Amino acid sequence: MFSQIFLRSVSDFSTIAVDFLSMILRRIPVLKKYMEKTHQKTVIFGQEKTLPCIAPLLTTVEETPQVISAGVQGHFPEWLSGYLLRVGPGKFEFGKDKYNHWFDGMALLHQFKMEKGTVTYRSKFLQSDTYKANSDRDRIVISEFGTSALPDPCKSVFERFMSKFEKPAITDNTNVNYVLYKGDYYLSTETNFMNKVDIETLEKTEKVNWRNFIAVNGATAHPHYDPDGTTYNMGNSYGKHGSCYNVIRVPPEKSDPGETIHGAQVICSIASEEGMRPSYYHSFGMTRNYIIFIEQPLKINLWRIISSKIRGKAFSDGISWEPQYNTRFHVVDKHTGQLLPGMYFSKPFMTFHQINAFEDQGCVVIDLCCQDDGRILEVYQLQNLRKTGKELDQVYNLTAKISPRRFVLPLLGNLNAPEGENLSPLTYSSASAVKQADGKIWCSYENLYPEDLKEEGGIEFPQINYGQFNGKKYQFFYGCGFRHVVGDSLIKVDVVNKTRRVWREDGFYPSEPVFVPVPGASKEDDGVILSVVITPNQNKKIFSLSWMPRTLKNWAELKCLCKCHMGSMAPS
Repeated sequence: MFSQIFLRSVSDFSTIAVDFLSMILRRIPVLKKYMEKTHQKTVIFGQEKTLPCIAPLLTTVEETPQVISAGVQGHFPEWLSGYLLRVGPGKFEFGKDKYNHWFDGMALLHQFKMEKGTVTYRSKFLQSDTYKANSDRDRIVISEFGTSALPDPCKSVFERFMSKFEKPAITDNTNVNYVLYKGDYYLSTETNFMNKVDIETLEKTEKVNWRNFIAVNGATAHPHYDPDGTTYNMGNSYGKHGSCYNVIRVPPEKSDPGETIHGAQVICSIASEEGMRPSYYHSFGMTRNYIIFIEQPLKINLWRIISSKIRGKAFSDGISWEPQYNTRFHVVDKHTGQLLPGMYFSKPFMTFHQINAFEDQGCVVIDLCCQDDGRILEVYQLQNLRKTGKELDQVYNLTAKISPRRFVLPLLGNLNAPEGENLSPLTYSSASAVKQADGKIWCSYENLYPEDLKEEGGIEFPQINYGQFNGKKYQFFYGCGFRHVVGDSLIKVDVVNKTRRVWREDGFYPSEPVFVPVPGASKEDDGVILSVVITPNQNKKIFSLSWMPRTLKNWAELKCLCKCHMGSMAPS
C-alpha cells in the first residue's frame, strides 16, 4: 500500500481556523433549532446557491509548540481527563515546490489536554526524516501519494536523468492516524514506516520499520484491538509470485522496556486474485473470532507504481477504479490463522472505513460505509478542493455519496445448502447471502440509514463506543455528514430503529468524532462525543463541540485562538 488516505482520514485537512475543543453541559433546547436549520439549508445544485469556499482550510499553518489555555464556556466535566490527539496535513509546500494532493501535506500533531475541568492546546510538526530532508533543501525531496519529487536542480542534465532510475525513497510522513501497540503511541500512514511519539511532548522518539519484524511492505493506519491489548492489522507483501494480503498480530505486552512491535507475526496470507494488481484497502473488520478482509475493485497497478519515478508520475497514478470486478469478502479465524472456505461476493463497491462487525447465529455481520464509485481519490487534488462557486459544486457532484450498509456472511454450517437458497437466518436484517451454482455466495446488503440521511450527503468517518461494543452487536454509530466535499455535520445513527440526529451550523466543519463513555456507563450511548469544529471565516465565532450523544445537546464550549487542521483523532 502506498497511499496515505483519506478523507480519515478526509479526516485530514489543513485549516486556517481558530480551533476549539468543546463540550456542552448547558441543558438548553438547542437540538430543535439545529434540526430546523438542517432542513432549511439543503444545497440544490444548478440553482443560484453554491457551496462555500473552503480554500483557507487547505493552506499551510504555523505550529503552536507552547501550551496555551482554552477558555471554557459552560461547565466542563471534571471526569473527562487525559489527551485528545489529532494528526493531519499542515504544510503544503517547501520553497517553490507545492504538493498536489490533500493527503501529501506534512504531518501536524495536535494535543488537547483535559484535566480538572480545564483544557490546554499545543501543536507541533512531526520531525520525520521526510520533513527534515525537505526543510534542509527547501524543496520536496521525497515523493508523496499525489506528488512526485523532482530531481535536484543543482545536478547536471545527465545526473538528473540517471536519478530517475534510482530506487525511490519511501516517505515516513505519517499523517493519517495515531495507533497503539503495547501501550505506546505511533503515528502511521500505510507505508512500512511508523513514528513513535511521546504524547506529552508531541516529540518523535523513534522510527519503526515493519520490514525489520515481518515480511510486509506496509500496514494500515486502522488496526483493531482485543480487550487484552493484542493488536491486529493487515499489510501487503509483494514478491516474484505476486502479492498477498497479510493478517498481522502484535502481542499486548513487552518483554523488554525498549521493545516496539517485537513479536509481530503474520498469521494468515491471502493471495491476491491478480498478482500484480492487488486491491487497495484502508481498513478491515474484526469480530471476537474473525478478521474480515474486503477485496475491492480499487486496484493498485504495481507495474505503474514501480515505474512511477521513471515516468515522472506520483504513486496515485497507479491506483484505478475498475468496476468490472466484483467485491469479495474473505473471513479469517484470528485464533488459528485459517482462511475460511466461503466465497462471498457482492456487486462492486468501495469502502474506506468499517463501522463494526459481530457474530450472530453462525454468521458474521459486517457494517460498512460504502460508495458505488471508487474515483474519489482523484477528486481530492488540492486544485479541486480550492475551487469556488459553480466549479466547486462540479467537484462535489463528482463525489459518490457514502452510505452505511450491512452484509451478512454465513459461516461453515450451512454452506452446503442448495443453489438459490438464502443462507442468512437473521430475521432482523434484509441482507441476503444466496448460494450460486458455482458455489459462490452472492451477498446483497441492507441499508442501515433512514431515508432522510440522503439529505445529509451520506456519512463517513464512523465511530462507535469501541471499548465496549467493538466486535459485538450494537445500536449506535457516529460520523460526519457530507453536504460539502468535506464533512459539514455530525450525525448519530440508530442502526436498529434507523433514525438519525444531526448537528450542523453554516460555515463550520467538524472533524471525525470520538466517543468517550461516562465512567461506569450502563448504556451504549452514555458518554460524550469529541469533535473539533473549524471554519474558513475568521470573522465568525469558532468552536469545537462535544455532546451528550443520547440527545445531541450542546454541553460546553472551549475557545482556543490558534490555527489547526482537521485530521484523525485518538483519545488517550
